[in-house]
Parts: sequence; structure tokens; C-alpha cells
Amino acid sequence: MSDDPTPPDDAPDDPTVGHDDVAGEPAEQEPDQIAFDINDFPGGARTAIESVLMVVDQPVTDEELAGALEMAPDDVLAHLRDLEREYDEQQRGFTLRAINGGWRIYSRADYAPVIEKFLLDGQHAKLTQASLETLAVIAYRQPISRSRVSAVRGVNVDGVIRTLLTRGLIHELGQDTEGGAMLYGTTPYFLQRLGLGSLEELPPLAPHLPGADVIDELVEQGHG
Repeated sequence: MSDDPTPPDDAPDDPTVGHDDVAGEPAEQEPDQIAFDINDFPGGARTAIESVLMVVDQPVTDEELAGALEMAPDDVLAHLRDLEREYDEQQRGFTLRAINGGWRIYSRADYAPVIEKFLLDGQHAKLTQASLETLAVIAYRQPISRSRVSAVRGVNVDGVIRTLLTRGLIHELGQDTEGGAMLYGTTPYFLQRLGLGSLEELPPLAPHLPGADVIDELVEQGHG
């Protein structure tokens, strides 16, 4: 009788393989990360920073930009200051400003009369169906974040939110204390346009909209 017994036929060839692997369970993998080389983009780091600044709806810090673009914070800050100076020297219609440690692109104050006329003229145009539906969700479920409005409507509402902000029908109420998302609500001008004295005078449409718990569930399911 041999002192070195032959292993059973079902024993794994690699002794390091765990029982879960033998049972056919795949090993858990890390989610794929978006990888890129900042220098591969047209214009390099500077234009990449601009692309992010064009989509943020609130000031973003140079540290946040550095993390997203995989750059050193000092390099990002140098690019931001160069962009700020470049916009000023070229007398662009927009400017880059740092407010409370966060950077954002703003319309230049010199063009306030043009912007004011555009906004006032736009207030007389009719709202689209998408704008009306989004406005109704905000009116009856305020304060509410953009993702929760999207969850209720089932579509992206970024453009519609900007339209309603431009019309002065909604405004920012501050950030959610839990997730940090911006919250939106209706303005006194909204009530004025409807001829109402308060939100309590809104017609009983709320029962036809999902409650806060259902909205949260929709967001978790990825409908936002």
C-alpha cells in the first residue's frame, strides 16, 4: 500500500482553488473603470476641464475636477486660472469664476441687458408638454431633486429644468442633506402666473403622482 494516496478524480488540480470556484461560482470582479489618457483628448487637459464645466449645475472644486480627470490638483488649478484669464482677454460672453472654493462658468455681467431681454421675451412663449409635466411634478412634490423628477417622468429632464429656471418658474432651494443633490421648488412667480395665493390652492392632482417612497424606489431601480 502506497504512502502517497492518489487524490480523488473530482479533486481540483490547483490546490489554491476554493470551494466556490469548484462549484462553478465565478469569482467576484471589480466593476470596469473608465480609463483614459487626458493627453489623448483634442486640446488636452484644458478642453477636458472645459467639457466638465459646461455640464455642472453648481460650482465644482479643483479637487473634484482633479479626481475626475486623474490630474494633480495644482495642475487643474493652473488650467482654471489660465482659462479665467483667457476668457477675460478675449472678452467672451461668459466668464469663469471661483465662488466659495468652487468653479463654474457664468454669463458675463456686461451682457446683463441682453440676457434680461431674452429671458423676458421667453416668458411669453408657451411651455412644451414636457415642461408642463416636469413643472407639475416639482410643484406637487417639492422640494425635489432632478433625479427624482427624472424617475417620475422616465426621461432625462436636465434641459427642461434649465428652461423652467430660465423662465423663473422654479428655483434652487439648496442641497439635500443626505445625498447633496440640488433641490428644486416653485417660485412666487409660478403662483402669480396661475393666479394662486399659495401652493395649498393647487388642484388635487397630487394623488395621481407617486409618493416619496415610490420615487425613491424608482431612483434605486435606475429610472432617474
